[in-house]
Amino acid sequence: MSSRGAWSSPTGQLHFYEARGLISSDRTQGNQRRYARAVLRRVAFIRVAQRVGIALTDIAAALATLPAAAAPTRSDWARLSAAWRADLDERMAQLKKLRDTLDDCIGCGCLSIDRCRLRNPYDKLAEQGTGPRRLWVGRRSAD
Repeated sequence: MSSRGAWSSPTGQLHFYEARGLISSDRTQGNQRRYARAVLRRVAFIRVAQRVGIALTDIAAALATLPAAAAPTRSDWARLSAAWRADLDERMAQLKKLRDTLDDCIGCGCLSIDRCRLRNPYDKLAEQGTGPRRLWVGRRSAD
């Protein structure tokens, strides 16, 4: 993956955002796309929001609250980022928990040992027998 993300060119990314209705362009007589400065500011807004982990659907919903022909302002960003803060805080807490409990899974390999806090919290699968219960497909408890 390049430093720009999943896209090989900025133009491809602009087409992607345009196809999803996040931005729009004007066409020249030669059918070339032209983007107004406000649209390019929207692209910067989208990229920053994506970089911090906001889903594209949430970004689209946020952009829908802004005037289509205007660039997002500093106050727009403050309002929208405040709305995203709780979700980001929750995801950060989940990632920290994953980081802090992942060492047990690396040693286990099957993700169903008696103390697995990620895949088998409270060891509910132990009632079905030993081994990687979620990974076995079509096996009976007696196996």
